[in-house]
Amino acid sequence: MFDTGSVPVPAPDLAALRLLGDRVRPLAGAGERTLPVPEALAALLPQGGLVRGTTTATTGVAATSLALALAGPVTAAGSWVAVVGLPRLGLLAASELGVDLERVLLVAEPEPDGWAATVAALLDAVEVVLVRPPRAVTPTVQRRLQARARDRGSVVLQVGGHLGAWAQAPDLVVAAAASAWVGLEPGHGRLQARRVLVEVTGRRGADRPRQGELWLPGPDGAIATVAPSAAPAARPAAAAPPAEIALRDAG
Repeated sequence: MFDTGSVPVPAPDLAALRLLGDRVRPLAGAGERTLPVPEALAALLPQGGLVRGTTTATTGVAATSLALALAGPVTAAGSWVAVVGLPRLGLLAASELGVDLERVLLVAEPEPDGWAATVAALLDAVEVVLVRPPRAVTPTVQRRLQARARDRGSVVLQVGGHLGAWAQAPDLVVAAAASAWVGLEPGHGRLQARRVLVEVTGRRGADRPRQGELWLPGPDGAIATVAPSAAPAARPAAAAPPAEIALRDAG
């Protein structure tokens, strides 16, 4: 049953999650320090990939697309990712951004009191866990999740939402500072591609912000760096909101 499609799992059935973990856990140890990401995004990340044992967050108008793009190569390499809650996550969009749906566990949103235990159980089982905390994560809970991720070599990937939900900021923040769709003209046309201005900040080697413009996706459906000769770049419509204000996720 685990090789024919994404697997929905009711929550907070931790026994079922542990059973799934035994079925899908990679046979090989976490030998590599990083998990693969699309080449266009690798150029912006300090270590060239998602560092095992860390927390990454995506924000901005294309937060969901960025998270799916980051997770895609992990599934393509034969590993598994899990999605906790996120009922509006589009599986078709995930597939188009490179996610192998046969390597995805879909876990229903647990009750707030069971959220941390559910995420911890999944960190034992899979390489990347996509989350959006339903409420503030206390320092104690965050330390436990970080320790579990380090021990198992997995990554917590927050998909949009409020960065202030964590007691300590994520290790890496990948933000869609601005985006613009290509293909629509006044009164006619259809969406063909989207250009996204991506900014990467964080800690542990990501102290100096990095910025680049990506096709997410491009006219051919691929994730790629926008060539300098392409159409005018996307520009932010307004100043970025203060860090303490939740960012609205539309992508």
